[in-house]
Amino acid sequence: MRARPDVSVVVIAYNDERRLPRAVGSALGQSLGGVEVVVVDDASTDGTGDVAERLAAEHPGRVRAERLPVNSGGCGRPRNVGVERSSGRYVMFLDSDDLLDRHACLNLLSAAEETGADLVSGLCARVHLDRGSGRVRPWYPWLYERRAVYGSLRDNPDMLYDTLSTNKAYRRGFLEGRGLRFVERLHYEDLLFTAEAYLAADRTAVIPHRVYNWLVERREGAQSISNRRAELANFADRLEIHRRIDGLFAERGAGELKLAKDAKFVNHDLLLYLRELRNRDPEYRDGFLDLAAGYLAELDPRVYEAANPMPAIAAYLVREGDREGALAAAEYGRGRRPEIRAALAERGGRIYWGGARPLEPVGRRVLDVTGFGFHRRPLAELRPANTVTELEARGRRARVAGRVLNPLGRVAEGAELRGTVEFYDRRRPSRSGAVRADVAHEGDRLAWSADLDPARRIRPLGFADPVWDLRVRISADGQEMVTRPSEGPESPGLDGVVLPVRPRLTRLAGDGLRSYVTEAGHVAFRLEGRRPLSRLAQAAVHRAARSRAGRSAWRRVRRARHTARRALTSRGTKVMLFNRVLTRLPVRTGSVVFESHLGTRYADNPKYIHRELRRSGRPVRAIWSYAASPKGFPKDAELVRRGSWAYYLALARAEFWIDNQGFPDGLRKRRATTYLQTWHGSAFKPMGYDQQHLKEGAEGERARLRRMVDRYDCFLVRSDHDVGTLARGLGVRSELLAAGYPRNDPLVNGVDGDPELAAEVDELRRTLRLGDDGRRAVLYAPTFRRGPDGRPVRETQVPIDPERFARELGRDLVLLVRPHYLCGADLPPSARCAIRDVGAVPDVTPLLLIADALITDHSSIMFDYALLDRPMLFHLPDEEAFGTGYFDLTAHAPGPITRTEGELVTALSRLEADAPAHAARRRAFVARFGEHDRGTAARTIVDRYFPERPARGHGRAAGGRRRARDGGTESRRTGRARTP
Repeated sequence: MRARPDVSVVVIAYNDERRLPRAVGSALGQSLGGVEVVVVDDASTDGTGDVAERLAAEHPGRVRAERLPVNSGGCGRPRNVGVERSSGRYVMFLDSDDLLDRHACLNLLSAAEETGADLVSGLCARVHLDRGSGRVRPWYPWLYERRAVYGSLRDNPDMLYDTLSTNKAYRRGFLEGRGLRFVERLHYEDLLFTAEAYLAADRTAVIPHRVYNWLVERREGAQSISNRRAELANFADRLEIHRRIDGLFAERGAGELKLAKDAKFVNHDLLLYLRELRNRDPEYRDGFLDLAAGYLAELDPRVYEAANPMPAIAAYLVREGDREGALAAAEYGRGRRPEIRAALAERGGRIYWGGARPLEPVGRRVLDVTGFGFHRRPLAELRPANTVTELEARGRRARVAGRVLNPLGRVAEGAELRGTVEFYDRRRPSRSGAVRADVAHEGDRLAWSADLDPARRIRPLGFADPVWDLRVRISADGQEMVTRPSEGPESPGLDGVVLPVRPRLTRLAGDGLRSYVTEAGHVAFRLEGRRPLSRLAQAAVHRAARSRAGRSAWRRVRRARHTARRALTSRGTKVMLFNRVLTRLPVRTGSVVFESHLGTRYADNPKYIHRELRRSGRPVRAIWSYAASPKGFPKDAELVRRGSWAYYLALARAEFWIDNQGFPDGLRKRRATTYLQTWHGSAFKPMGYDQQHLKEGAEGERARLRRMVDRYDCFLVRSDHDVGTLARGLGVRSELLAAGYPRNDPLVNGVDGDPELAAEVDELRRTLRLGDDGRRAVLYAPTFRRGPDGRPVRETQVPIDPERFARELGRDLVLLVRPHYLCGADLPPSARCAIRDVGAVPDVTPLLLIADALITDHSSIMFDYALLDRPMLFHLPDEEAFGTGYFDLTAHAPGPITRTEGELVTALSRLEADAPAHAARRRAFVARFGEHDRGTAARTIVDRYFPERPARGHGRAAGGRRRARDGGTESRRTGRARTP
């Protein structure tokens, strides 16, 4: 007698004779032995039924074939038949165009037996097969980050996001005992079946293992039922299923789950359709929006606050009949750099999506997008909608024009505008043809236009670069934004405009770029041949490319090209060649590579050393590294992008390295190079080996720190506190140069003798509108911190409600918010009258000079600002979040400590009155933590390492290095810093 199978896999199929054997093979190939397969053919009109019977004959006892006499029109009936015809202790479902992971049955069965769960769910992955990409996107992976067992759906309502039936195993006794079956004659039967199963299960388990491969193959054959969203009945079925789930929850007394289900509908179901709506015909769009608006009107308004912000906006605007605003919100989340396709409005100091329409209370809450920061983000981070208004070929010439949304009027009327239109190869965006564009204000948009000779400006290779995209760059007062032109209501016909071009390889490769509109609505071009010989040549190339040999050859070529590119541009290659080749090149005498905060800005101690070198006329070659943009770096210095070949070459040949954080790990500093590590602040928080994660972590992390620190020839300190904390924690074994910090020289000396810095401070005051009304400036500069979940907090919150600050303190004070350089500031426009975001100011020293008082927490900025002998406040609402420091701040703080917003407001209102009471503590603080800051740090360093009459050759540098190493020996021996 045959043993009962552990698992029955029900495979449903319709007109899928080609892929059915592959699906059945994935079930038969399971690492779990006791698996039976029941194939249910839904009355296919091709050979699917015959294939199923052949598979049953080839695997007797393991495969059973069932054929329905009449097509059911959905998945419910065949799955129900499969359950009835199967005999396994557990049941799973598989579609004929998908695959099970090899260990799916074993992992699901093991979890079920171990936990006693009625159903077990595992991770599903969508595998995109188009063009052989093989891209894998897990289906709601955050639900499957770890193993879990839930007693009921109420324990984790988010499971309603995964309503697939195919990535789960169901205990047969559970299905039979609860009478669970799929609804028939309706699509999206999965949603109702899975919701009912979740609700009925006494125990549900989830495992983090991938069990199901959902193969997405849009270009071949008919689309699956779930992808037929172009059929209006498809959406109507989905709404009917949702209404039945509502009824189920009401019947089972689980009404509280409806809000979670509705939020999932807004976040997921509705978005699927809205993001494709622009490509549908008007009749479909109207019918869809009417259906959607009717259903959304039935939902509890709280769903808009439970859902994610942009999907909630889209749903709300569908309900309100603002279709363009709804589509713009739905499309905003697509891609890495989403586009703003809706008007934004500022009212009452808040930013709203969709223009200046009057809003009810719910609308004000839902449409408030102040937190997205559109009003404060740099223009480079915005992607406003760009609509093409003209595209035509005029003989050998062409004209293209359009209009770019100017959100919130961020590009001012008087701004200096420049524009460029670029056609670029989609496969290699660096290969492009550009032409200057005229740009001008036109209402709430920026109008642009360009005339060009395509044959001269656009030079495809031919064959290898068939698709070209279009982008427009607009610069406003030096700030640049890049946009992709799209089709819009005012666009002419954008399909089929042919621009004449001359490929570099041969005219047989093509002679024109034909325009078309992508699925995302952007304008793009395909290289085509209009002459008979060109069409024949292209057809031959395409046939060869589509052949098995052609595809294989192209994959090999592409793989080899990518491998070579990765090898030549990878960091590992650069480090290897740096150590083995570049460091054998001769050192450039007098060359200095400067870097501040990993190249993010021109600031801090390296900046002030560079300024002193320039002021004193020392004959040096200054090279500054920049990480993203060269803007703001000195024009009289050579600039290299951090991580580029030029960067590594500059480091290899430099006589000096000067930075405040750390040059890349793995670079072996040559003996002919002197490394001056200036660091970026005294320490309160544990540093280096004193940090718990390094103490308890892998030896490799400690070794990495050792390698980086052992390259130092000199390490700046500003007090004995630095020697016993920062230098000791980092394990510094080089000379400890007790010269103070160059960035603090202006805090000691003032700016009277420094016209350059005085001008910088005056310009900063003017830009921030300070000093005109007699208000004093208070700088809020907190440190970097992590949240309760251990993740970095990227948005700095103002410690006082902006409206309260403006109301109670705004008459006398202006608050300057300076987030940590790894963070941003979350400020609404309503704060502008009394609060300024100064996070974009690269150098903090001018900010300290203009600040009449400082609010901070455990930031090392307290050590610097104390030199000014001005009021300081320490706001520590959740001190435990910072951990233990090197000293007790409450015992040494040179100013009041506040814990609540009210205490901080009171302390700010008494700034002037309370300042004298803390004067002695400020002086004691400076004496302990800034004893070597005498205003001469930059000059001391320059005089020591860059004498005015250097010796010939490398003697100067060598002497400096000898002194550094000798001094380092003395410092290590005595344990104290040496004062120059």
